[in-house]
Amino acid sequence: MELTTRAPTATVALHRLSVAPMLDWTDRHCRYFHRLLSRHALLYTEMVTTGALIHGDVARHLQYNSEEHPVALQLGGSEPADLAQCARLGAQWGYDEINLNCGCPSARVQRGAFGACLMAEPELVRQCVLAMVDASDVPVTVKHRIGLDRDESYAQVRDFVGTVSQAGCQVFIVHARNAWLQGLSPKENREVPPLRYAVVHQLKQDFAHLRIEINGGIASTAQVQEQLQYVDGVMVGREAYHNPWWLSQWDAMLDGQEGTQITRESVELQMVDYMEREAVARGTPWATIARHMLGLRHGLPGARKWRQVWSDHRLKHLSARDVLELAHTKG
Repeated sequence: MELTTRAPTATVALHRLSVAPMLDWTDRHCRYFHRLLSRHALLYTEMVTTGALIHGDVARHLQYNSEEHPVALQLGGSEPADLAQCARLGAQWGYDEINLNCGCPSARVQRGAFGACLMAEPELVRQCVLAMVDASDVPVTVKHRIGLDRDESYAQVRDFVGTVSQAGCQVFIVHARNAWLQGLSPKENREVPPLRYAVVHQLKQDFAHLRIEINGGIASTAQVQEQLQYVDGVMVGREAYHNPWWLSQWDAMLDGQEGTQITRESVELQMVDYMEREAVARGTPWATIARHMLGLRHGLPGARKWRQVWSDHRLKHLSARDVLELAHTKG
């Protein structure tokens, strides 16, 4: 098959900070919460497999709150036609970006022949991205690792990016660890393979015309600012979830201006309003939503008791507003 370069068909927005797609965590309730903290960070869905969209409940998987924009849909799959169909759906539903997962190392994902194992098949990924670009009028991006297993050669990831970019992909979000496909759990794959930021920095040097964003182990403003000297953007995962108040500093950090003055209390009140709307509209239990904001008072006096109240399922018969009052009475 002749390898030709495809010009990008959509303009890429310059989001310098984003919250990583995290399975079982970054659902629409989590994203609504994060948007209250940062107006400009790019938010990602959990990974949605092509099979779930093609054969399942599309609305359940793609529904989101209008307040979440800018928001990206992450897809998992390895069949170009299926990915094209799902990218088209994502565009129709109004997502701002469609992302292909080439970084997840879980055994379940490997059995489906997608995720990190796709890094071994750059030509297939090129075909997948090409099909997605042709099917969608929004940017198509790729999230991947810097290598597979214990092979730490730079050539593999360099050639992967070079090949996939031929399909018109302009943005590569790079987790700065190898994915070990055998012997490590997904959690261990986020901790055991060493972080090698220099590899991602080298990608940016070698592909200056592409947008290269970095992910992995970044947990402070100082680290973000350091990385932005070398790459175009930073994606934050676990720290954004466990210490979400940090997101309230992101807008000011990036534009150098004071953002809207918010407080933890005002964010909590807005979340209670949201819980009540969700309860009326869809019967959503408040605990399903409250779990995402348990880190809001991280590091403050009384945070542990406050967190215990909001995570106490014995209170599920109460309204969210009643739980709010109880949390601050006991906290």
